[in-house]
Amino acid sequence: MANSKRERLLKEMQELKRKLRDREAALPAHSVRPHQLQEIEELEERIAELEEMLGETI
Repeated sequence: MANSKRERLLKEMQELKRKLRDREAALPAHSVRPHQLQEIEELEERIAELEEMLGETI
């Protein structure tokens, strides 16, 4: 895998992790809405995919 692709994947993963932290911090203590959980789950899934892709490059 080209080094630039690896760097792009790392950059995307960092951005997704930042978004995930922001979403988790924005969750209310009560009454979490389904779309809020769905956004978090989608971010977690994409991060896992990127980690797997990066693991294959080693």
